[in-house]
Amino acid sequence: MRVISERTYQYYQDPPAVQILFGSSRFAALWAILRVWLGYQWAEGALHKVADPSWVQTGAAIRGFWEKAVAFPGTGKPPASLDWYRHFLQWLLSVHAEPLMGKLIAYGEMLVGIALIIGALVGVAAFCSAFMNWNYLMAGSVSTNPLLLVGAILLIVAWRVAGYYGLDRYLLLRLWKPWRLERLAVPRSRVAST
Repeated sequence: MRVISERTYQYYQDPPAVQILFGSSRFAALWAILRVWLGYQWAEGALHKVADPSWVQTGAAIRGFWEKAVAFPGTGKPPASLDWYRHFLQWLLSVHAEPLMGKLIAYGEMLVGIALIIGALVGVAAFCSAFMNWNYLMAGSVSTNPLLLVGAILLIVAWRVAGYYGLDRYLLLRLWKPWRLERLAVPRSRVAST
C-alpha cells in the first residue's frame, strides 16, 4: 500500500496596490461606473439589431459585414487581414451561418449589456464582451472596439468587486465557486492500494 502524497503549491500574492484596486470594495464604485457604461454601450448597440429582421431573422446584416471583411480591395489587404480568421469567416459564409449567428450576436450583445448594467456575473459578462470585441477587431472593425476591449479586460480582472454594487454582491455568495478546488482534493487519510 502506498499513501497518496500531498502536493505543495506556491501561491504568489499581488502587490498591495493591485490587491486594493482590483480586490477591495473601496474601489467598487469605480468599477460600477465602468461596468454600467460598458453595459450601456452593449445594450444600446444591441437595441437596433434585436429590432431589425436583417439581424434576427435572415442574418443578412451579419452576412454583409462578413463579406466586406473578407473582400480583397484593389490594393493592400482585406479588413480581416489574418489569413486564418478570414478563412474562418469564409467558412461561415459558405455554410450559411448568418441566420444563427445574427440571432446569437444580437441577443448576446443585449444579454451582456443587461448583465453588466445590473451587475450579474460581471466576470463572465465582461469575458463575453471582450470576446465579441476581439471578433469585431479581427474582422477589421476598429471603431470603439479597442476602448471597449480595454474596459472589459479591466472588469475581468476586477470581477470580485466589479459587481459589488449589483447582483453579484448576492449571487457570488450563493453560487458554487469552481475555483475552490479544495472540494475536489483527496483527503490526506485516503490511502490508495497498489
